Amino acid sequence: MRITISIDDRVLEDLKQRAAQGRTTVSRLIEASVRLTLAKAAHPPTAPENFELVTCGRGGRFTHHDVDRTSALLERDHMARYSGRRP
Repeated sequence: MRITISIDDRVLEDLKQRAAQGRTTVSRLIEASVRLTLAKAAHPPTAPENFELVTCGRGGRFTHHDVDRTSALLERDHMARYSGRRP
């Protein structure tokens, strides 16, 4: 079917270049783009499924560091990196 559409001049130039590179026509590129757009609209992305974090071990504390005290963590990291000593 033939139709008439209005396209920005720069977009048309890009379409012509892409069509030449792909050895196809501007009409086929436009049709493929419309098909992709319609397919995406028919199947909107869904929210990711919930996940469960599975850990191994006996339980208890994960680390001996107090993760609620950011300054203490930064100080330990600084000491480990720059003093040559282990915290």
